[in-house]
Amino acid sequence: QVQFVESGGGLVQAGGSLRLSCVASGRTFIFNAMAWYRQAPGKQRELVARISSSGATNYAYSVKGRFTISRDNAKNTVYLQMNSLKPEDTAAYYCNTYPSQRDWGQGIQVTVSS
Repeated sequence: QVQFVESGGGLVQAGGSLRLSCVASGRTFIFNAMAWYRQAPGKQRELVARISSSGATNYAYSVKGRFTISRDNAKNTVYLQMNSLKPEDTAAYYCNTYPSQRDWGQGIQVTVSS
């Protein structure tokens, strides 16, 4: 099982930017596809972006062109650069493998004010 520690969230005004980081434990990180997910209050957790072990990326339609996922295998870290943030991006953000494993990290809160 891989464990995850997310960081970099916070409060930002609409139109602003944030960069999330996730450090994953385990020597198998480089072989795993990784992803960022988010969950807004009262809503189901949704996939935001994913990146394969070779670096191929895929995004939810709602964030395409605004968010960028990347990874640094030497640091066991996956990033999510979020630009042009909107109030509807407000959520708790989590990283996990793709497909997700059972156990999740604490997540990190992102709040976008209008």
